[in-house]
Amino acid sequence: MNFDGIWTPVVTPFTQDGAIQLQTLGDLIDTLIDQGVHGLIIGGTTGEYYALSKDDRKRVFDYVADHAKGRIPLMAGINATTTAESLELGQYAKASGFDALLVAAPYYCQPTQEELLAHIRAVDDALGLPIMLYNFPDRTGTPMSFEFIEALKDRPNVQAIKESTGSIERMHALANDYADQLQLSCGMDDQVLEFFVWGARSWVCGASNFLAPEHVALYRACVIEQDFVAGRELAARLLPMLNLLEQGGKFCQYIKYGCELAGLPVGAARRPLLPLDEAEKAAFERTYEALVAQRG
Repeated sequence: MNFDGIWTPVVTPFTQDGAIQLQTLGDLIDTLIDQGVHGLIIGGTTGEYYALSKDDRKRVFDYVADHAKGRIPLMAGINATTTAESLELGQYAKASGFDALLVAAPYYCQPTQEELLAHIRAVDDALGLPIMLYNFPDRTGTPMSFEFIEALKDRPNVQAIKESTGSIERMHALANDYADQLQLSCGMDDQVLEFFVWGARSWVCGASNFLAPEHVALYRACVIEQDFVAGRELAARLLPMLNLLEQGGKFCQYIKYGCELAGLPVGAARRPLLPLDEAEKAAFERTYEALVAQRG
C-alpha cells in the first residue's frame, strides 16, 4: 500500500452531554476530502480512542466506512490493552471496509520487545491488512527497537512506521537503513520538514483536522515538487502552531478548539481531559489567526 500524503487522525465529535456526534463527524470527513487530504485515520489518539468503549469504536468504524464510500483510503487505529481486543477491533474494521491498520504497542502493560513482536505477528496473521506501526513510547510506555523492526522483515504487510519519538538520530536511521523495509511517516509535527528532507513521504498530523490546506501545501512542496525553499517557508508559517500543539500538553483539546475556530465545532474532549481555560484559548486563537491570515 502507498502511504504517501497527509493522513488526518480524525477527531471524534461529542455533544455537550458527551454523546458521539456522527453527523458532525460526517461533515468533517467531507471537508477533509474536499481539502485534499490523502487518507483518514479513525481510532487514533487524536480521536480519543482510549476514552471510547469498544462498541463506540465499532460504531464509528461502521459510520465512517459507510460515509466515506471509497472516496479516500481509511486506516483503523486498533490499539488496546490486550491482543484479543486489538484483534476484535481489527476484524471489525476489516469487515467494515477499512484499507489498513495503525498499530501501536499495547499501552500500560508495557510488553517486552519479544511480547510486542508476538502481538504484531498475531495482528498480521489474523487480519492480513497493510500495517503502519506507531512508535510513540512516551504514550505507550514501550519503544519499538531496531531489533524489533528487523524481526518483522519477513512480514510484507508491515509496510510503514509513524515515528513519534522526537529523535532525529532515530529518524535518520529509519530513513537510511530501513527505507527498503518501511515507508517512513512523520509523527512528530514540529520536525516535519526534517522528515521530508530525509525522504519521508507521509505525515500523520492532528492539526490537519483544521488546517488541511496548509498541510497539503507543505506536502506538495516538499514531496511532489521537491522544492525545499518553498517548503521551509510553509513550515515556518506552521511552526508556531505545531510547537504549541507538541509542547502545550493539551493536544486533543487544542485540536478540537482549532476545529471550532475553523467553523466546525466538534465539542470538548472527554474527561479526564478538561476544557482549555480562557488564557489558553486566547493564545491559541492568536496563533491560529496569524497563520490563516497568511493564506493566499
